Amino acid sequence: MAEAKKKTTEKKEAVKKPAATKTAKKDDKKPATKTKVEKTPTLKLEAEQETAAKAAKGGSFIPSVGRRKRAIARVRLIKNGKGVITINGKPYDKVFTTFDLSTQIIAPLKAVGQDGSVDVSAKVVGGGMRGQAEAVRHGIARSLIELNPTFRKTLKKLGYLSRDPRQKERKKPGKKGARRSPQWSKR
Repeated sequence: MAEAKKKTTEKKEAVKKPAATKTAKKDDKKPATKTKVEKTPTLKLEAEQETAAKAAKGGSFIPSVGRRKRAIARVRLIKNGKGVITINGKPYDKVFTTFDLSTQIIAPLKAVGQDGSVDVSAKVVGGGMRGQAEAVRHGIARSLIELNPTFRKTLKKLGYLSRDPRQKERKKPGKKGARRSPQWSKR
């Protein structure tokens, strides 16, 4: 019996030895991941320097968020600009091709007389074309108030500061849509 116990303990030790070598290999990999972590802060610093350089060229910017339906617009109002408006990296008249939508975007700037003195850069996601245009308009109006609080009265009167709360109503169980009932059959 003593010999049988020795054999089982030897087998257990044999099984444990390869596991120990595997952990040693894992430890060898850990320093490699540390070097990757060391690289990311330098990349972040370079990115911050680039954004700082861009802000210095065009002046400082005022960030804001505009919303309408499902659309969300992150707007940056660049102070010392020339009236350039870009949306998702493209000129606004290429993104919003209809006259109505393109004039909606410029409306808050023209209302306060800042259409030629500031640049606007916006990133819009979600919703449709009209919702995106109104979200950008809402964001621009919010930025203009931070630029100059006296613009508030004019923009408020035109309704550019109010967040339009109307959203699509959810579908209810037992209905075809939000409120439409299934067709009733007599027989």
